[in-house]
Amino acid sequence: MLCLATILCFAAFLVGSVSAAPIAASAKVCNAAKRAAKTASGDSGADISIGISVGVPEATSTGHRHHSSTVTESATALPTATGTKSASATGTKSTKSSSVKSTGTASASASAASSTPTSTSSSGASPRFVVYTDQSVSTKNGLPDVDDIKGFNTLAISFLLASGPADQAQTWAQLSDSERKAAKKAYNDAGISVIVSAFGETESPTTDGTDPTDTANTMAEWVIKYDLDGIDVDYEDFDAFNKGSAAQTWLNTFTKTLRKKLPAGQYTISHAPVAPWFSDSYENGGYLAINKEVGDDIDWYNIQYYNQGSNMYTDCEGLLTKSGSSFPNTAVMQLADAGVDINKIVIGKPGIASDASDGFLSTTQLASCVKQAQAKGWNAGVMSWEYPHADTKWATAVRGTVFPL
Repeated sequence: MLCLATILCFAAFLVGSVSAAPIAASAKVCNAAKRAAKTASGDSGADISIGISVGVPEATSTGHRHHSSTVTESATALPTATGTKSASATGTKSTKSSSVKSTGTASASASAASSTPTSTSSSGASPRFVVYTDQSVSTKNGLPDVDDIKGFNTLAISFLLASGPADQAQTWAQLSDSERKAAKKAYNDAGISVIVSAFGETESPTTDGTDPTDTANTMAEWVIKYDLDGIDVDYEDFDAFNKGSAAQTWLNTFTKTLRKKLPAGQYTISHAPVAPWFSDSYENGGYLAINKEVGDDIDWYNIQYYNQGSNMYTDCEGLLTKSGSSFPNTAVMQLADAGVDINKIVIGKPGIASDASDGFLSTTQLASCVKQAQAKGWNAGVMSWEYPHADTKWATAVRGTVFPL
């Protein structure tokens, strides 16, 4: 498998060279290929986290598919937080079949951006219906058509990396000023805000020593420059989060800095943690401690209730009232009991089964859970990874009779 990883790395390098994309993007594909090869061969290596605290199944690095579109790591169920990553920012665009189509460049767009941002976002009323777009889209401007995502009120373009935009974030940046203005107006007129999702599976900002203040300032300026309504923090540095409080400190500083640059009421800030990170078994408090420290600066959480093992969050009880034993006390109502604002707990699910390793619910099942949750006082909304599998039809079915269009 290591030989195959080497071949994949070399192929990624050639793709980056031929397409004139930065070597950094090819390197991301290469690193992901190596991780996948080690996982398949049983070599855990440095890419598998070791453990966090007693009794917590460790959050493993399985792609968001929420947020990584091409190469993902398989979830390894350890008796300590199996937090899995969303397949996100891979630095490459993918087709529906998850094959690499083109290498995302992480450089800023050469096209001129508007110097007068026109964000009209409100830090917004519930419910939120959020859909991510990371795959290449065959439309005139490379972005989802408004008619294809009606039923959602937030579109998260992915991803903005510390090195610059990749995938659909790059597509947005490369639009001309007039194209971007027209796209933004069309979305906003349809009641859809447009935000950018940051980091994703392929970045480990705390582990890599990325400065949280500088990065937050740079990303906030990018949001303003490219006329977006806010930013989604898809932090997936599993090694750092599982080792101690450094990840929390990093996220707290990053979030506070973002909010200073992106005022509440004008811009939204969401986070997209994996559900197990809210477990009360973390000695340092996990995401509950982050919520306590900077929760007022976070408009909502796009919680990844998938990629956590075949027995986790797979029915309404496990999703809403009592989570499985691998990650106890992380169901929606349990998070609310632990102090998380119930109307900030946006339920994240894959659009189709192949968009995640596990945790998929059909639209009929999910609509039933939404109805049950609403009866318990929840009104936060639903997130899906990703378009085009999560589209208008998907949103309409999931909203059901509780949030009809």
